[in-house]
Amino acid sequence: MTQQTINAIGLTKADYRGAPSTLCAGCGHDSVASQIITAAFELSLQPHTVIRMSGIGCSSKSAAYFLGRSHGFNSLHGRMPSVTTGAHLANHTLRPLAVSGDGDTASIGLGQFIHLLRRNVPIVYIVENNGVYGLTKGQFSATADEGQELKHAGVNHLPPIDVCTEAILAGCGFVARSFAGDAKQVRELIKAAFNFHGAAVIDVISPCVTFNNHDRSTKSYTYGKTHESPLHDISFIPHYEEVTVDYEPGEVRDVQLHDGPVIRLRKLSHDHDPSNRMAALQLLEQARASGEFVTGLIYLNEQRPTLAETLSIGPTPIAALPEDRLRPTREAFAAVMADLTRER
Repeated sequence: MTQQTINAIGLTKADYRGAPSTLCAGCGHDSVASQIITAAFELSLQPHTVIRMSGIGCSSKSAAYFLGRSHGFNSLHGRMPSVTTGAHLANHTLRPLAVSGDGDTASIGLGQFIHLLRRNVPIVYIVENNGVYGLTKGQFSATADEGQELKHAGVNHLPPIDVCTEAILAGCGFVARSFAGDAKQVRELIKAAFNFHGAAVIDVISPCVTFNNHDRSTKSYTYGKTHESPLHDISFIPHYEEVTVDYEPGEVRDVQLHDGPVIRLRKLSHDHDPSNRMAALQLLEQARASGEFVTGLIYLNEQRPTLAETLSIGPTPIAALPEDRLRPTREAFAAVMADLTRER
């Protein structure tokens, strides 16, 4: 019998798996789920400290395929951000891991997505972006390419919403884009996002092999493989590993996150500073105009407080407070009512 590798807390990779996938064979979402499992194993995450959150769609189904020993909540279409906000306020010691889609996030859920980010709920928010509603047979989503043509949906005449641009404008401090076919980059970005102090968004182009995988689509495997232009070769270094530099000066940049972990960026074809907000927005616009598929860490800013910090919620989660801290006495309630009803 082959001995299974265990991580720092004594768990195997199998301990981070979920139910068998029921998605179409070759779906990019399964690749993302696989990298979530690997990232969680390599980070030695305690499954019970994670809340899996999802909405409705093929992407939200995939939340059942990883971290089966963690908490989980499958919410309504586009409503996952508000449910996650409530869960965070009730128990801020748990880390939400949300998996959503381009319809769930950029269409019906766009308003909730933006408010989640402006409040800076500390969440790892993965958008599995394929440009179509795969669960309801291939209608265009809000991220579909302008001029895109599908067999059953006709031609899309509307411009796409860029999830990364919207995230930066909403105040999100960790914004990245990747491709489901680039397993290493997806995995390293997920590991970095888990150690970011605040909301972290990863927009993963995840091809729908059934409805939107033709060569002209920017959400297809062919387009992703031939057009992907990584900003850098990204590696995540946990704080318990020694940080070393093996490259010439100017080729590597180490970005330290909250409590010690480091993201190591090795520049490839772009000279991009992820700490520059305007440069990040300009990069996305230039990539859109030129048809370039830029991937990697696009923007990083860890200066904002989280929602729990903004509201001065103490170290004890609200869910763990005793009843006498949550329920006012009759006398206290009467005093509040008297103050509200007295003439001013």
